[in-house]
Amino acid sequence: MQITGFQLAPGCLVAVRRCWAGAARAAAEGTEETGHSSTDSRLHTHPASPLLERKGNRKFEVMSGKPKLYYFNGRGKMESIRWLLAAAGVEFEEEFLETREQYEKLLQDGSLLFQQVPMVEIDGMRMVQTRAILSYIAAKYNLYGKDLKERALIDMYVGGTDDLMGFILMFPFLSAEDKEKQRAFIVQKATSRYFPVYEKVLKDHDFLVGNSFSWADVHLLEAILMVEEKKSDVLSGFPQLQAFKARISSIPTIKKFLQPGSQRKPVPDDKYVETVRRVLRMYYDVKAN
Repeated sequence: MQITGFQLAPGCLVAVRRCWAGAARAAAEGTEETGHSSTDSRLHTHPASPLLERKGNRKFEVMSGKPKLYYFNGRGKMESIRWLLAAAGVEFEEEFLETREQYEKLLQDGSLLFQQVPMVEIDGMRMVQTRAILSYIAAKYNLYGKDLKERALIDMYVGGTDDLMGFILMFPFLSAEDKEKQRAFIVQKATSRYFPVYEKVLKDHDFLVGNSFSWADVHLLEAILMVEEKKSDVLSGFPQLQAFKARISSIPTIKKFLQPGSQRKPVPDDKYVETVRRVLRMYYDVKAN
């Protein structure tokens, strides 16, 4: 080895190599313990203070602890998120939007990326877009299949269930006349297009994908209960779905969520509709499918 023209003796060369190896080990151990390299000084932690990230001249608090949900005190698009967190056994907090000022504050501080709710604070992120939030929760809590193929199947079934639930989400905002039309439409679509698919899949399986409990099962149970609110005997011609409903409802975390006093929301009422319309300035008419 040459350093500025001098030849190191073999013993010195060994010592230098040992010194470098020790320094490398120390650096590696420090990185592993702190969780970030010395070149990344953007994030700093302290036991008594929140995690902060600086971007330009602004500081953003990085949230920790329980997930926090920002939405109205009602079902809407947040209800599926509540269901999935509950199924995973995850406790969460909620902040209900009751005034236009609350909503505008979230807009002004940049929390709503696309100026929409739901918004969920989780793992240092402020997440929007319902599907992204659900996918993250499912993956985090092992409800998203064991491989790419199972994940694709879960996405497929969840997408189908989403289509059915979309017909129901608009229901509270319809006129009395349109509600009757939409009720018949929901039942017809459920019994002719969606439930037959799941009935066939469940003929030889306890769960929709991979013979293990997943997001797809949670989503389907939520949809079944919503359709039953429109027609109580809607599952009369679907014995596999009846058994599925009983089976999934008996899972401890689901059973707890279905009990009175949980964070599951009731059927939307006029107060919920009025609050949503006022906060979002949603003064246009919604029409049945």
